[in-house]
Amino acid sequence: MTIGIIPAITTAAYIIAALLFILSLAGLSKHETSRSGLTYGIVGMGIALIATIALALDDMSALADKWLPITLLFAAMAIGAAIGFWRAKIVEMTGMPELIALLHSFVGIAAVLIGWNGALRGFHGDAGPGDLRTLTNVHEAEIAIGIFIGAVTFTGSIVANLKLSGRMKSSPLMLPGKNFINIGALLVFAVLTVLYVSTDGHSGAKPWILLAAITVIALLLGWHLVASIGGGDMPVVVSMLNSYSGWAAAASGFLLGNDLLIVTGALVGSSGAYLSYIMCKAMNRSFLSVIAGGFGIEAGPAADTDYGEHREIQADAVAELLSGAKSVVITPGYGMAVAQAQYPVADLTSKLRAKGVDVRFGIHPVAGRLPGHMNVLLAEAKVPYDIVLEMDEINDDFPDTDVVLVIGANDTVNPAAAEDPSSPIAGMPVLEVWNAKDVVVFKRSMAAGYAGVQNPLFFRDNTQMLFGDAKDRVEDIIAALGH
Repeated sequence: MTIGIIPAITTAAYIIAALLFILSLAGLSKHETSRSGLTYGIVGMGIALIATIALALDDMSALADKWLPITLLFAAMAIGAAIGFWRAKIVEMTGMPELIALLHSFVGIAAVLIGWNGALRGFHGDAGPGDLRTLTNVHEAEIAIGIFIGAVTFTGSIVANLKLSGRMKSSPLMLPGKNFINIGALLVFAVLTVLYVSTDGHSGAKPWILLAAITVIALLLGWHLVASIGGGDMPVVVSMLNSYSGWAAAASGFLLGNDLLIVTGALVGSSGAYLSYIMCKAMNRSFLSVIAGGFGIEAGPAADTDYGEHREIQADAVAELLSGAKSVVITPGYGMAVAQAQYPVADLTSKLRAKGVDVRFGIHPVAGRLPGHMNVLLAEAKVPYDIVLEMDEINDDFPDTDVVLVIGANDTVNPAAAEDPSSPIAGMPVLEVWNAKDVVVFKRSMAAGYAGVQNPLFFRDNTQMLFGDAKDRVEDIIAALGH
């Protein structure tokens, strides 16, 4: 059997694209190589897209009426590219987590549609009479699994988007017996898949009813899984959904017979799963409970505990504290992103370092609402990489730190995680900023954080609150330092 020139070139292009995707992941693992990693990914996707278009056009060349599918192909690409360019151009960094969650939903619904298309077309592979039914069963199993993973990803990502954008309550949904609901849904899916695969032919209504039932159950399960997770754990959820979208893409690759889609989906799925595992360890969470969607709980009585009165401080007094300090640690959070305060924070850092003050940043693994959110913001503001440290690298240094500036962080610096077993975030490793000599917390108000848990740090003797917009307050401090 001979292979045409276009399929042969496409196969070679897919291999090159897969290698570029692997180099992209390697590059994105470090600050210094992140730009080259992004470039590898862009080039790899460009090669993959061009090769896929060429292969599609080659397949269409045999059609009598080929202009309609060609027109639809390029129209879909143009519409998708325009929407993607527009959304990427207008999105703020604070809106990036919910945008990424929304993009994951697109992968999920694409997998569902590909699965249904595969069911409608049926299996048309080459096989002997004795092997045809076996291969058809494999094809139908791929359909059921692909639709299930895609549907879970779709509704789960929609719920994540709604929670992150504030259009849905961030508190976890606590249905009675929620774990039994999740396990029951998985068992029902397994039974329906066996029935669907064992159904001989698609002439009657039974296989379509079974496939529709699988789709509906998966859609409801995806919604329930993410709705059951509290807002403070949403960074892990975004990473988990990233993994799900990868496996959905891989399942679609098997249905379409596309090797690159299989490889790319496996890369995304495995890297997303590993990142979720790392983040779960950083939060003292069970990886299996994340997958089950049941580790978010409501804030308990600790949220209403009376911790006493807080103390306020003004920008000029903070400037005085910083001027007399030898070591300063800045711990940013989502509030810094909301206020777009990273640029004045970088300016403040530069001025303090020019005065001989040792300034460093402490980054919690789940600071913000997206893995690496704070690192991207600081890199955007040209903060030197070597002074941006992870939680494990800086926690032991807080007792020797003169001043800590907590800018928009809340749950990631909450001592209740280490000291209150009844707290909803009990056991989660946090930045132990309270061990420093002085702590200044930048907040708009005394409201609880995204996880809905009050922070006793705000009421400690060595903590003072600086209220207002973080960007404005940092600029006030810079102005006071100049006097």
